[in-house]
Amino acid sequence: MTGRTSSRTTASAGRPRPARGRLRRGLVRSALGTLALVVVATPFLTAWHYDAARQAVTAQAAAPVSATDAQLSQASVPHPGAPIVLAYHDVNPHPTNEYTLTPKQLDTQLSALAAAGYRSLTTGEFTRYLATGRSPAARSVYLTFDDGTRGLWVYGDQILAKHKMRAASYLITGMVGTHRPYYLSWSEIGRMAGSGRWDFQDHTHLGHSRAAIDAAGHVGAVLANRLWLPAKHRLETEVEYRSRVEGDLDRSLRAFADHDLPAPKLFAYPFSETAAPTNLRDRGTSVLERLLRARFSATLTNHSSRPLPAGPRAALAGQVQRLEVLGTTTQATFLSRLREWASRSPREASEPLRHPEQWRFPGSPSGTGLAAVTGKGPAKGTYVSAVHLPMATADWNTYRVTATVGRLSGTDTSTSVEVGHGSLDPVVVTVSAAGMRVTERPAGGDERVTVRRLRPAAQRRMSIGVSPSAVRITVDDTSLVVRATNRPVPARTSGGLAIAVRNEGADTAWPRFTTLRVLP
Repeated sequence: MTGRTSSRTTASAGRPRPARGRLRRGLVRSALGTLALVVVATPFLTAWHYDAARQAVTAQAAAPVSATDAQLSQASVPHPGAPIVLAYHDVNPHPTNEYTLTPKQLDTQLSALAAAGYRSLTTGEFTRYLATGRSPAARSVYLTFDDGTRGLWVYGDQILAKHKMRAASYLITGMVGTHRPYYLSWSEIGRMAGSGRWDFQDHTHLGHSRAAIDAAGHVGAVLANRLWLPAKHRLETEVEYRSRVEGDLDRSLRAFADHDLPAPKLFAYPFSETAAPTNLRDRGTSVLERLLRARFSATLTNHSSRPLPAGPRAALAGQVQRLEVLGTTTQATFLSRLREWASRSPREASEPLRHPEQWRFPGSPSGTGLAAVTGKGPAKGTYVSAVHLPMATADWNTYRVTATVGRLSGTDTSTSVEVGHGSLDPVVVTVSAAGMRVTERPAGGDERVTVRRLRPAAQRRMSIGVSPSAVRITVDDTSLVVRATNRPVPARTSGGLAIAVRNEGADTAWPRFTTLRVLP
């Protein structure tokens, strides 16, 4: 029995085992089928994951309890005037860079604005202000947030709701839903738009970056420069540059339409590089400006070659300068800068020498103060200039300046008053012991200089009447009219004042301003 069984077992061991073979072949086919399914499905799974990320909605955080930090009072803010445009980026309780505010910081700043009676504007209201010069509120701000970060939805939205304020998010549309959780998703954007607290404007599609702009590898903003093409060993031609930038801007506009968002009216420059060097031949980026003006009502920047706060001057330029707020901006600095930017009338600035904090000293040695031009303190170098509230006075167009200056000596010393500071047609009146010189500097035109000899004197009295149609100058008993026109453009000539003193003598006392007044 045992032998028979053994024989049968031995015989069967030499034959194929149909059941096990079928199982092995089934496993192979199953594995191959699974592999094929994975290969076929992977693109769909990847696309699903990508789309899910772009459509995801993150839970929101509650607004913080209001802080008790220093607030603005309505009395501390100048007379109601033009809107102030504030530039923010991200909001996060754990900032990793200077561009991010904590929720508490944002809440404290909005609390201060609300306490001072500021109302926030929508983009529609702000663009109507640029077109008409009329704001729907006596005191107003336009809150802007660049890049379209997720922190706006998670943290910023409920802070806006708490203060009943509105804001605009400037989207890099090609980055929406990518690099999660950094950027917003389209679903979050949809909910923000539906809340009525947010509208959305343009910050390029994928043009918010820097790249090589020459053979040496120097980098610049891709929107404002022709790029270096290493494979061709040359720069982009202007035709190639224009085609690339047009394509980016148009893709961004299509993204708004594809997601049922209203067409953006405003554009914020990446990196605010409107005043930075560029390798475009027209220097001034007029090619880019033409492309932007064809698509948007105006552009926004944090840096400009001349003061361009919201107002008639900025509307004429088609570009508005914003007050940038960083995570490193203290509450005291925030309040101080708001006061500097709040527009005021000539009547409210009648005696500027009484307010040293209202002056800026561009190009002068570090530590220079108002005492350097009033003779009450030391002056360094050979020339000191001071600008009075350049943002708050940018839209002055009808006013009169009177001044008394002293300590004029020979040809080594002089004093100057500039009216229309930052305008396209500034006028500088310079007086010395021997005479006066009037310099007109029209943008795009030749400089014009008028000289008058005066009776020698160590002290001079000046009166300068400014209007859109002319500048009327009187020094002592000598009068002169310049910049006369029958077709005035107030926004072209508007601007406040700057003063300067010059001393090129080795042992000569510095000249000084003893009085300076501004009259409506």
